[in-house]
Amino acid sequence: MTAHQEHVPGGQRTAVPCSPLPDPYTPGHGSADYGVSRYELYLDYRVSTNRLSGHAAITARSHVELATIMLNLAGLRVLKVQLDGQRVQRFSQRGHQLFIVPGRTVPAGSDFSLDIRYEGFPGPLRGNWGEVGWEELTDGVLVAGQPTGAPSWFPCNDHPSQKASFGYTITTEANYRVVCNGVLVSRHAKASRETWVFEQPEPMATYLATVQIGRYDLRPLAFQPHLPAHLPAHLPAHRAGTADDGGQRQVPQFVAAPPGLMATATAALGRQGQMMETFETCFGPYPFPGYTVVVADDELEIPLEAQSLSVFGPNHLNQQWEAQRLIAHELAHQWFGNSLTATAWADIWLHEGFACYAEWIWSEASGNTTAHQRAQGAWQLLSSQAEDLLVGDPSPELMFDDRVYKRGALALHALRRATGDVLFFELLKTWAHRYRHGGVTTADFVETANQACLELPGFDARAVLDPWLYQSALPPLP
Repeated sequence: MTAHQEHVPGGQRTAVPCSPLPDPYTPGHGSADYGVSRYELYLDYRVSTNRLSGHAAITARSHVELATIMLNLAGLRVLKVQLDGQRVQRFSQRGHQLFIVPGRTVPAGSDFSLDIRYEGFPGPLRGNWGEVGWEELTDGVLVAGQPTGAPSWFPCNDHPSQKASFGYTITTEANYRVVCNGVLVSRHAKASRETWVFEQPEPMATYLATVQIGRYDLRPLAFQPHLPAHLPAHLPAHRAGTADDGGQRQVPQFVAAPPGLMATATAALGRQGQMMETFETCFGPYPFPGYTVVVADDELEIPLEAQSLSVFGPNHLNQQWEAQRLIAHELAHQWFGNSLTATAWADIWLHEGFACYAEWIWSEASGNTTAHQRAQGAWQLLSSQAEDLLVGDPSPELMFDDRVYKRGALALHALRRATGDVLFFELLKTWAHRYRHGGVTTADFVETANQACLELPGFDARAVLDPWLYQSALPPLP
């Protein structure tokens, strides 16, 4: 939405130079005209009726002069809007968009605040990827926002390039536990209701914001230090991060699960501490204060990652490789996808290719199949499938196709084979550190790889990666 136009479909737009918006993968989601720095969400929710009363306090800054402010919100009715403490008389909702027309324009480069009251019965939003967003469970709530589900429960500038910090104050029935991104600050009960306050200070994409509500117990996962004997060659022995007192830091890990599933969950997650140890060795320090796995009472189609937590169904929790690789995959997303977030959905391989390759790293580090053997198996599978997509720009319909995951992982394996283990894993740690809590592109990764491998004569990361990312034909296995 431009600064000088009413919200007319098909009208001309302006955008901040080099902005990934508008994004053809998610048309109508996100605006480059302003940036949000903070969401404070106050939610009053009744599990029994799925009734949500919401209050979003949003802190933002304009990039252009704003005559209309567009946010994304769907399926919920806006009751009242304030801009900088003054009531806004003109606002309207169309589809998944909320249009706010201030009494006077907001100058470019100005800080401003929005206070939005809304209510309704939230539900998932349907799109190319099925239903995403707020979803009722048999007895509770699950929020799975990727890629466009965030507007199902709060008004937002909905695009991964638009990261912000979050605060949550959530009130619901007292016999339920609430789990959100970040750190639990406080909880207090009053009569039959209980209020939970969470703080998520590290910048986060809106699709990663989540609320989980269920009859859950919360337990810490026992940490069992173990340096795997089969780490990739030449990797230095892992050392835990440094705590404030100068000692070694262990990342706090928790599991939230129904009491009847707690034993199964803790058993299935028994090696997650070793996964964390391995990934800190390979990728650098874990980027958040802690990590929580939520186990829903209902079976789920797939596990779901959000910033600082992941959600699994009981059908995903056992000792078999298929379940263990998913545990590793979702944990790896905390580095690749959550801390480092692609600024355009076309670069989704920077999330999924990296998380898939982390599965292979864990396989090798745990004494299972080597990463190269996993690569051979993936290549054989891909060679029997259609070669009709570009991993580096797969299209909205195919952005979550399994071939994006596996070919993305093979692109990294090709890079590892070209550089050797020492440079490859130093590259991954440099990548994770340089763009920590920021937005990334494939071009950023290529530049970082070339800088990390300056000592290799004739090395060109683009030449290694392009056949895997931007050619449909499957390259030979390196």
